[in-house]
Amino acid sequence: MMQPSFQPEVLYHVYNHANGSENLFCNEGNYGYFLHKYTEYLFPVVTTFAYCLMPNHFHFLVQVRREGELLAFYKERFAEKLKTVFEVTTLEAFRTLQELKTDAHKVVTKQWADFLNGYTQALNRQQNRKGNLFQSNTKRKEVDNTAYYTHLVHYIHYNPVHHGFAKTMEEWEFSSYQTCLADKPTRLQREEVLDWFGGKEEYKKYHQSKPAEHLALEMEYQ
Repeated sequence: MMQPSFQPEVLYHVYNHANGSENLFCNEGNYGYFLHKYTEYLFPVVTTFAYCLMPNHFHFLVQVRREGELLAFYKERFAEKLKTVFEVTTLEAFRTLQELKTDAHKVVTKQWADFLNGYTQALNRQQNRKGNLFQSNTKRKEVDNTAYYTHLVHYIHYNPVHHGFAKTMEEWEFSSYQTCLADKPTRLQREEVLDWFGGKEEYKKYHQSKPAEHLALEMEYQ
């Protein structure tokens, strides 16, 4: 099935899995480094609503940034190259909405690829391994209705319990569940998530149940 392209202001569920029976994270420091590099590469092009890092796979709920934000990033990162190669200004490269939408997908997918490739290289050096770490095709699904969004936030946070790595969501520190309940600064869209559920108490109450069965069944990494 063809995957949807990344478009400005659209929400996506993005996920990937380690090759074979390998793990993506070999120690706690790997989790922190992964999130640090995620912020470096992806924060300029997406906002993040939920995530969960599991030993052999990850889930993110993100929204591609607005056209103006993507344009600003594009100008900063690629302006000189465009002028050199094509002898045009960055604004000319984005002279129509359709061009921006086409390039938006290329910019976002490149950031994901550079992020995962960079993490792989770092882990390979640390663990004295070689080769690809992630499956070649990072998957994405458009979050196109409110019910899916609600269930997906819950499903992502429930992943450690579902896979038997924790008895409760509170026990797993490598997800956004606790971040949404904390008061410390975060780049996560915490207020938007809490407001969606009606506040902290309603957020916690909704998470007490198991995820919707129809959503769990459609996920590939069970």
